[in-house]
Amino acid sequence: MDEETQRPAAAGTEGVLCALCGTAAGSGDTPPTWICSVENGNRRYFCDTCARSHLRAIESRLDSAWW
Repeated sequence: MDEETQRPAAAGTEGVLCALCGTAAGSGDTPPTWICSVENGNRRYFCDTCARSHLRAIESRLDSAWW
């Protein structure tokens, strides 16, 4: 694949938020324990707590709307 992957827009004070619970990743990059999912062309990030809670649904490739 020749497509470039883009990092999330985490510059400044905002940071990345969990798409389910709203937990902030902090001022830096996304932590390595977080999961990135592409749903309907949009990147969604999930914290490690939410990812563990919904692991079977994530592995089954269900959209987060089904969780």
